[in-house]
Amino acid sequence: MRFMSQSICGASLILAAGGAAAQSSVTLYGVADVFVQYLDNGGNHSFSERSGGSTGSLFGLKGSEDLGNGLKAVFDVETGFNLNNGAFFADSTAMFYRQSWVGLKHDSYGQLSFGRQYQPSFWAVYFTDPFRGNEVMSPLAAADLAGATDRSTLATQYVSGRTSNSIVYTSPDMRGVHVYAMYGMPATVTQPVPVRSGAMIDLAANYSGYGFYAGVGYQYQHGSQETAPLVAAAPSLLTTFDLMGTEHFTGALAYRWGIVNFQFNYSYNRPKDAPAGALVTVTPTVKLPLASLVHSYSIIELGATIQATPADVIEIAGIERDVRGVHDNTPGIEVGVDHSLSKRTSLYMRAGYLKNNGTANMSWPGTTGVASGSKQILAVLGMTHRF
Repeated sequence: MRFMSQSICGASLILAAGGAAAQSSVTLYGVADVFVQYLDNGGNHSFSERSGGSTGSLFGLKGSEDLGNGLKAVFDVETGFNLNNGAFFADSTAMFYRQSWVGLKHDSYGQLSFGRQYQPSFWAVYFTDPFRGNEVMSPLAAADLAGATDRSTLATQYVSGRTSNSIVYTSPDMRGVHVYAMYGMPATVTQPVPVRSGAMIDLAANYSGYGFYAGVGYQYQHGSQETAPLVAAAPSLLTTFDLMGTEHFTGALAYRWGIVNFQFNYSYNRPKDAPAGALVTVTPTVKLPLASLVHSYSIIELGATIQATPADVIEIAGIERDVRGVHDNTPGIEVGVDHSLSKRTSLYMRAGYLKNNGTANMSWPGTTGVASGSKQILAVLGMTHRF
């Protein structure tokens, strides 16, 4: 009897565990991406092996648990890495640099999530960049990240794409319409440069249907502080200065006609005025007007994604970044081809050109900034595998 009782109890536990497993799931996923690059950086030529040229190399865990009545608990933790050397991508202090959040999702009412998450403005523009906002090879990412290196916009905040300490609401699909809202609490990071960010509000909406896409976004970043080099001849000399509260306005459109998806996006980034007479102390004997680091700027991108064959996709994008009030601008173009070997594996090519005018110094992410007034040319061959 005792043996039978234990057997029945054990069988009950197994059935209970099986029922719990049926109501929840966890998925391991990732991307392994590597490429070889040729770069002409203002006349300096180099070859290198890098990672993430088509899609950032990453791995993550995501899952959900059915709580009943249309409600689910959901989570996603995702890190980036460099496949060519095994190092963390962008920030070696962050285990899950790309995403790290948990939340509740309801079929009828949407999702509320907490943690490090993509900003609503990112989702407004993502579908209109032929290179999908790739952090290594997208010209749109290059134009946005230039805000962290361009002398005229160093104190004008840029849209990073992700926010830590955030609360995000995502609506359900409402006949093709999605609405997003984020509140980000202050956060501190040390890489790639030390930044103490202020609170953030980000609102966005998009619509997709009948081959047409439209997205709009508004983001306001409260004032914060950054530590970065201000002297080109002494990159190890770091200066701490205030970042002005900045508004970001984004609009995006796309239309699919046959095998071609035409894409367009525009953003305008407007900082608050620097306090009159405010100075940035570079060295005890060198001081700069804070206003010289604070300028509005805009980014415009026009492109197309072409499904040339079932296995081949062609991407084309033209871009220009303009800094207001100092006559700095950077036009650029990028062309790409992706050839699928299977549903998971593809080969790709990228070729790009950037020309800095005035004192602009925009460059491809992860490369040494090109000198003002010069150009960058790159060519890339790579492979990406999804798992």
